[in-house]
Amino acid sequence: MSSTQSERLRELLEPLVSSQGLDLEEIAVDAVGRKRVLRVVVDSDTGADLDRIADVSRALSAKLDETDAMGNGEYTLEVGTPGAERPLTEHRHYVRATGRLVGFRLTTGDELTARILRTDDEGLDLEVPGVKGRRPTARRLAFEEIGRARVQVEFNRKDDRPAAQGANDVHDTNDETEEEA
Repeated sequence: MSSTQSERLRELLEPLVSSQGLDLEEIAVDAVGRKRVLRVVVDSDTGADLDRIADVSRALSAKLDETDAMGNGEYTLEVGTPGAERPLTEHRHYVRATGRLVGFRLTTGDELTARILRTDDEGLDLEVPGVKGRRPTARRLAFEEIGRARVQVEFNRKDDRPAAQGANDVHDTNDETEEEA
C-alpha cells in the first residue's frame, strides 16, 4: 500500500474508530489473489469486545462504500484487535500491558523478560522473575533503553486476585458464565 493511500485511509477511518471509543492501531492493504484485503487493527485501554468490533466494522464499511478510498476493485474488510504477541511501540501499549510479562530487547543488545508493574511518562517499573527459586527483583527501565518490546503469551499467568478470595468466588464465576452462555 502506498504511503499516500495509507495516509488517506487513516485520515478517513481514524475519526470513525475514535468515535467508537477505540484507537486505530494499524491499517494494511494486502493482495490476496485477485482481491485485496483491508486489515484494520483497533484497540482501547479496556479492550475491544466483539460488539464493539462489529459496530466499528459496520461504520468503516459504510464510510468506505461512500468513498473511492479503496478504488473500484473488489476488497474484503477485516477489523480486529492486535495479536497476543504484538510489539509494544506506543506509550499506550505499555499502559495496556501493565501486569503482563514482556520480552524486551534493550538498546545495549541485552534481552530482558519482566512483568510491567507501572508505566509513567519516563519509563516502566518492572518485576524481573527470580531464577532457580530466587525472589523476583524490581527494576526501572527508561523508554530510551528499550529497542523492542513484545508481550509474552503466558499459559499459567499469575493470578491477580488475592488468595483469600478463593472458593467463595467459584459460585459467582459459574453464575456469570451461565448468563454469558
